[in-house]
Amino acid sequence: MTAAGNHQASRSTGRRLGRAGIRDVAAAAGVSITTVSDALNGKGRLPDATRRHVREVANRLGYRPSAAARTLRTGRSGLIGLTVTTYGEEPFTFTEFAYFAEMARAATSAALARGYALVILPASSRHDVWSNVALDGTVVIDPSDHDPVVADLVRQGIPVVSDGRPAGNLPVHAWVDNDHEQAVIGILDHLAEAGARRIGLLTGTSTDTYTRLSTSAYLDWCERHGQEPVYEAYPAHDPCAGAVAADRLLARPDRPDAVYGLFDPNGTDLLAAARRYGLRVPDDLLLVCCSERPAYAATEPPISTLSLKPGRIGTAVVQLLIDAIEGAEPGEPVEQVMPTDLIVRASSRRRPPRTTVSPPRSPEDR
Repeated sequence: MTAAGNHQASRSTGRRLGRAGIRDVAAAAGVSITTVSDALNGKGRLPDATRRHVREVANRLGYRPSAAARTLRTGRSGLIGLTVTTYGEEPFTFTEFAYFAEMARAATSAALARGYALVILPASSRHDVWSNVALDGTVVIDPSDHDPVVADLVRQGIPVVSDGRPAGNLPVHAWVDNDHEQAVIGILDHLAEAGARRIGLLTGTSTDTYTRLSTSAYLDWCERHGQEPVYEAYPAHDPCAGAVAADRLLARPDRPDAVYGLFDPNGTDLLAAARRYGLRVPDDLLLVCCSERPAYAATEPPISTLSLKPGRIGTAVVQLLIDAIEGAEPGEPVEQVMPTDLIVRASSRRRPPRTTVSPPRSPEDR
């Protein structure tokens, strides 16, 4: 083919080879442009069969809405933020922790399913990125009491949904959380039923709801059961501090015979400290920690863990945030409580006492 022929072919097929537009979807689906827009954006009163048909055609053609066009049409950027503000200016790469990583993965998927992109933000609004990114809304994980970041976002008119029950009058649009009090009571009862008589706690020094409610539930349980509290607190964003706190707890003269650790690394920290002090798990020390790490099923012994179901929470907070962004919010803040799951493994089960079986006697011994 000549150069002129190539040029003519590219002109005639250029539209077909380019990215499909909304007109292409409408033509292929046999509907109007308005119907395509309503079907893809969840608007209007269309039959479910029509919505499915339009979406199938759009997917087949590889149609993607123009972000710039949507911004002009709706005034929204299509970006939502995700951040942890509990530790303020402290260095804290929260996605390295299994809970936050799983929660962020689920939140990203939920956002994409509704046409939004998730932006992971630093822990403080003082970073330039907060002013450089046009956010439609933000998910804040475990906000602290009187969280200044949340207050600042709300003042700017940006909807905020929290992963964690906010304390006081923190002005969030909605929150999703676990029943931390019941989760802690269930763990302490489990350890007591396994034979523990002095249960200890590894907790944090921050004021976020998770830490505060879990610690309060432990102290209340101890008071009801007549046990003197045995606990150590440390800044949870510092992994080295966790190992030191675990060592302090097992070095105490009133050393516990069972421990619940509130944070992901506590299982390995306590296991290592127990070995240093010659304590056998579970014979001398029962262990449970809150973690989403599957690796705890393969430690020696396997460690019992509490799962807070971060995948469910990540999906729920994003759905609630996008509802608020798109104006589908009720007058009062929405509150959702998610179940937890205690996965019991060898570290919190007492081994049954060994029974000595005498060898059978020979007839001559009788």
